[in-house]
Amino acid sequence: MTAIDWDDAYANMPYVPGAEALPAQWAAEAEAFRASGVAIETLRYGVAPRCGLDILRPIHPPEGLMVFVHGGYWMKFDKSYWTHLAKGALERGWAVAIPSYTLAPEARVGQMTVEIGASIACAAEAVSGAIRLAGHSAGGHLVSRMVCADSALPQEVQDRIEHTVSISGLHDLRPLRWTKLNTSLNLDMDEATAESAALCMPRSGASVTAWVGGDERPEFIRQAEALHTMWSGLEAQTTCVVEPGHNHFSVIEALTDPKSDLLNEILSA
Repeated sequence: MTAIDWDDAYANMPYVPGAEALPAQWAAEAEAFRASGVAIETLRYGVAPRCGLDILRPIHPPEGLMVFVHGGYWMKFDKSYWTHLAKGALERGWAVAIPSYTLAPEARVGQMTVEIGASIACAAEAVSGAIRLAGHSAGGHLVSRMVCADSALPQEVQDRIEHTVSISGLHDLRPLRWTKLNTSLNLDMDEATAESAALCMPRSGASVTAWVGGDERPEFIRQAEALHTMWSGLEAQTTCVVEPGHNHFSVIEALTDPKSDLLNEILSA
């Protein structure tokens, strides 16, 4: 039996031509969108330096609140890279919250889960109505944890969450222990198991979609299918969507399009 190269299994950039230029492109697109005059409110939800979130509001009273949690293997980026991804939801009349959170190695994954819970609770106080959660990659892990039975969210906030979409999310963290990423993540088996949404009980009645690009690394497709398979028999409403033609990075571009299938899944499911 051939041993699995787990570092290669989770390597996205080497398999996407031109990927090394993407972070600068994201930052530029986000800055341009902020400069366009969109209404942004920055709030603090905790005392740690990175415990801040931006709330973007549509012109009219919002239909509800969409929260987007960014990825980066729990080690990279912050809210400033992703402002432009609010464009589609804003055009559909939804407010959008984009939090930063403390990254590894300064924080463990379990702490990040708690921080994201605090950020969503803070955003929920600022914007009334229904809540939809979306997260990409490591952010997909974090939003999935919000609808587990041991959610870090207050009950009254949980009750407002109508749907959650994990985009290219990581739902079984145990294999990450065998990657170089774990030099910073410091996952042991206990934390990897406790923080794996696919191994947790979902909140009864949770509505969740695992969305992944068809051109992604096979491990990310497995991760999406794992959440759907494990939760479909546990009183959760789950769907797995493999979107053809998209890689790990292009898959989230649809958030800028108010008519995209991905945004329809987040806001209309």
